Amino acid sequence: MYLQTITAFFQEKSAILDEDCIKISTFAAEMSTIIRHQGVIESIVGSHLRVRIVQTTACAACKIQAHCNASESKEKVIDVYDKTAAQRCQTGQTVTVTTEGTMAARALLLGFGLPLIIMMAVFFTASAMGLNEGMSALLMLASLLPYYLIIWCLRQRIAKRIRFRIEQQDNIKKIEETL
Repeated sequence: MYLQTITAFFQEKSAILDEDCIKISTFAAEMSTIIRHQGVIESIVGSHLRVRIVQTTACAACKIQAHCNASESKEKVIDVYDKTAAQRCQTGQTVTVTTEGTMAARALLLGFGLPLIIMMAVFFTASAMGLNEGMSALLMLASLLPYYLIIWCLRQRIAKRIRFRIEQQDNIKKIEETL
């Protein structure tokens, strides 16, 4: 009885997930814009630049953020591999880190989309094989270990595909002045 209730619940959520997948694919198609974050170069080693950025939510830029608990900002360090930028930039310099929206969609798919699909597949397979819910849930969680181990082993290859670029602030000011 309990397994049937859970199965019905997941079938209902699966239909919702299908609709959400269509929305996500539409969203990913629209993410062809450039994402920009201003930051400061922390270090340069060879062609590897480490840039500290402050990622803020939309309400973090709001004028009344001091009176609201919803605003949030986080400091992050971005690894950028760019030989020409490493040659023309200096530690402590203010730059803009850019990437394409499709790169962000790819990162979201690798970080959240595929693990969700793997977990659901393992859970339903284990349940169909007659395992109880607790064991199915444990197998579901355990299935993420090899996935993230593979991601960790392929991190250099993934880093080459998800590219960040550096724009110097002088270049951006010149471009804005010409517009």
